[in-house]
Amino acid sequence: MSSSREFVSRTPVQGGATDQLRRSNLSNVLGLVHREGPLSRAELTRLTGLNRSTVGDLVAELAELGLVYEALPTTGNVPGRPSPIVHAQSGVVAIAINPEVDAIHVGLVGMSGRVLAKVRLEAATAPTPADVVRLASAAIAGLLSGREASLRVVGIGVAVPGQVRVSDGTVREATHMGWAEEPLSRMLSEATTFPAWAANAANLAMRAESVFGAGKGVDDFVYFIGGASGIGGGAVTGGRLLSGAAGYAGEFGHSFVRSRGTRCSCGATGCLEAEVTQAGLLEAVGLAPAEAGLLGSRLASSRDPGVRALISEQLDLLAIAVRTAVNLFNPTLVVLGGFLSDLYDAGGREGDALLSDAIRSAREDVRIEGAASASDQLLIGCGELVFSELIADPASLLLH
Repeated sequence: MSSSREFVSRTPVQGGATDQLRRSNLSNVLGLVHREGPLSRAELTRLTGLNRSTVGDLVAELAELGLVYEALPTTGNVPGRPSPIVHAQSGVVAIAINPEVDAIHVGLVGMSGRVLAKVRLEAATAPTPADVVRLASAAIAGLLSGREASLRVVGIGVAVPGQVRVSDGTVREATHMGWAEEPLSRMLSEATTFPAWAANAANLAMRAESVFGAGKGVDDFVYFIGGASGIGGGAVTGGRLLSGAAGYAGEFGHSFVRSRGTRCSCGATGCLEAEVTQAGLLEAVGLAPAEAGLLGSRLASSRDPGVRALISEQLDLLAIAVRTAVNLFNPTLVVLGGFLSDLYDAGGREGDALLSDAIRSAREDVRIEGAASASDQLLIGCGELVFSELIADPASLLLH
């Protein structure tokens, strides 16, 4: 399986064949250091199949661009001259923005999936795109204040709880937010002067999980993520994300799970995200939206009969959607992110029964896992959206 996946569009590399090959090799080396962490030149030589001299030249060029640096290993007694270790520069960052119905999350994300700083901006009502631009711009200025000399910003990545046209970052529809046809990427670029890209939040969280979490190295898995704005997800088959004709595939939140159920924001009734909600679970255990990080521990420790009954009911409904996805996509792994991971962990044996009604041949080799770094998935996914542009052509993307 390839260690990278084509989750977003790439900008074609211009120039002659030799120049294109050099840029491709630069991309390969930087991508490996980003995804795998610090690597020796010897490891890069083995992983790329290039000769040592070529790898040395590529590392030197990436270092000159300010994207990596080399250091001798600090431990180990290896005979002979030790191979230098290539590290991603810690000051190369992406700005991450995730608007939700109850808050706007803004963060700084370094290469290799490191969240360096983050802030949550509370919102009494779903913010408008103009609100997001205004509040996020102020938060960005605050996060960068005093760090300008040590940071180089690649751009802004935005995780939108809705359908996004990735080619230009236009939000086609985000029903929970009340948005339609909003040129969010352009608005943010004009306000901040940084290039900005936007994509569906669930797809970005899935990308983070695929590169740095439980989905790393897995060719076939499905992903569900739940948050304040609903439930989304996606499927990777044969190592590639199934995106659909227009990029809107993976709306697991609109799987039908209950007859004569609650009306969903999409207009239908009985959708998964209308029946299984973070808000309902928070209310049941007496937590405010800003305290969602405590939900898992509260659910797991609660012995209240009403809370246990709610957990059981929501797991039963989630099981319908999970079973459908397993039957359709035949994965080896189901990853649950956001509050769905909390719900699954709190269910104990009930959680283990999520696959019980799937077709036996489809379910017998499937495992279920909670997402890694659940609280930072979306911020890391935003970073991946930005860093994919840098890695695609390291020599051409201007750093700020």
